[in-house]
Amino acid sequence: MAMPASVADPRLARVITLFEQLSPQSLAQLGEVYATNARFVDPFNDVVGLAPIQRIFAHMFDALEAPRFTVLTRLADGDEAFLSWDFDFRLRGRALRIHGGTHLRFAADGRVQLHRDYWDAAQQVYEQVPVLGAVLRLLRRRLAAS
Repeated sequence: MAMPASVADPRLARVITLFEQLSPQSLAQLGEVYATNARFVDPFNDVVGLAPIQRIFAHMFDALEAPRFTVLTRLADGDEAFLSWDFDFRLRGRALRIHGGTHLRFAADGRVQLHRDYWDAAQQVYEQVPVLGAVLRLLRRRLAAS
């Protein structure tokens, strides 16, 4: 998808390239994109520091088969940016996709100071678990406006 020239921020382009080409070997390069004291938050993690962020991504490669991010849209305004993305992977041979978004804040040196992911863990992960999923789907139907 072509991105408007108005959001051609080299800091953001560096993040997108890193994520779309992320591999176990590229984890050593996270320090080029993330500040040493960067904060990373998602539905399962809230950590500060480059080493804990590297561990999260290393765990992703250990736990999942063929994880891959595809950035769909990007917006940048000053030191703030937002990405929407699809995360495709296989778990025990089953193909899954998580759709989410990321809020980024850049430090003065151009590296990421804050990375906060937003995605629905209940719908996109927990509902895929056989027994738990049935309970959550029932609860979702009961709480939905009719």
